[in-house]
Amino acid sequence: MHEMKDTARALVRIGYDGRVHKNFRGHLARERFEHEVRVLKHLEERGCSFVPRLLEIDPVALKIITTNCGTRVDHLSVERQAEVFAELEQYGVRHEDRELRNITYRMTDGRFCIIDFEFATLLEGGPGVVSLKPSG
Repeated sequence: MHEMKDTARALVRIGYDGRVHKNFRGHLARERFEHEVRVLKHLEERGCSFVPRLLEIDPVALKIITTNCGTRVDHLSVERQAEVFAELEQYGVRHEDRELRNITYRMTDGRFCIIDFEFATLLEGGPGVVSLKPSG
């Protein structure tokens, strides 16, 4: 596997088969894991095609395996970034970490995609659904 990200909050690796393996760790790891799973399921139910799809969920290991949404983007105008994140809100999710590092480019269809939903907000709310966006 190829390591993509190794921080206090997560270890992300891409397998030789292209699938993305994300292990949650650190502060509020279980809550962030459960929230990202909830958000990705929500987006799949609504037919959002420019986010990863959950393939496997391991609540014991706090690990998800998802489809790969392309390669990291090095340059994208601030205006275009805002458009990509705004499009996500049509599916009832606001991405609370609107940084270039969370946008990928999928060459198969020329689509900008969004990753990393552990701090996203479900706009439709509902019982037990909160944003885990860090304050400050």
